[in-house]
Amino acid sequence: MSELEPWQWPEEVWRTIVEEVRAGRSLTPAAWPGGAKVAVAISFDSDHETPLLRDNQQTPGTLSTGEYGARVAVPRLLRLLDESGVKASFFVPAVSALLHPGEIDAYTAAGHEIGVHGWIHERNTLLSYENELDLIGRSLDTLEHLSGTRPAGIRTPSWDFSPSTLTVVRELGFAYDSSLMADDEPYEILAAGEPTGLVEIPVEWIRDDAVYFGMSRYAGLRPYTPPADVLELWKREFDGAYADGGLFQLTMHPSIIGHRSRIWILRELLSYIAGHDGVWTATHQQIADACLGKDRS
Repeated sequence: MSELEPWQWPEEVWRTIVEEVRAGRSLTPAAWPGGAKVAVAISFDSDHETPLLRDNQQTPGTLSTGEYGARVAVPRLLRLLDESGVKASFFVPAVSALLHPGEIDAYTAAGHEIGVHGWIHERNTLLSYENELDLIGRSLDTLEHLSGTRPAGIRTPSWDFSPSTLTVVRELGFAYDSSLMADDEPYEILAAGEPTGLVEIPVEWIRDDAVYFGMSRYAGLRPYTPPADVLELWKREFDGAYADGGLFQLTMHPSIIGHRSRIWILRELLSYIAGHDGVWTATHQQIADACLGKDRS
């Protein structure tokens, strides 16, 4: 069908494309652990230098922006999480973990979850099945070796699936994924209409710091949203989850949110959340366990 334009496709083509990976049944439990009204899952993608290396950017000035994440932002964030009593999930590219192994030790010592986030923040949607299996498999083994625990979850570095990703993720035995956006609440992933047993903990660009504070010098990308406005957006996302009795999931990047002029909004947000009754703050793995009736909170 490559010679046809999408508007020329017969129904079986566009229907097959759409139904390859789809949202299945909702997995939001009837009640969150401890009778909580809302679940809160705070996460960080600890990319650091890896997106730059992936794009063959090798100059010290460019790489230093990623180094900031490991050198300054992560310790700052870990102090804030400790003060707030929050356990978070850190999704770490394997190359980032190898560059900063002490960071993995710090996450583990503080009781945070470590999840897979690719090898070098590769664009997995461009990979063959063999390459994707190799890179995710090596990433899984590397993080297990450094942390002492085999990760239960994956967030693809592209926040997307290639034609092979779901197969690879299932072959490697992950319990959950956190890369897709078909719902506000956790759901079971379907493969061509068939249940997989794999929990999806959905992300959303609205709940990601990079879209508001992204910076690319030569592409002309500049931060465009004041931090206070982002705080208001995230508060409203939490309020909606609280009203629905659902999940508030948030994704941040140490090298982005960890600056002095931005980290205050995370402090304010966590304080705002803590001011509500019936909040269960958990790692992504704990959320997945609760969705599967395996509460380990």
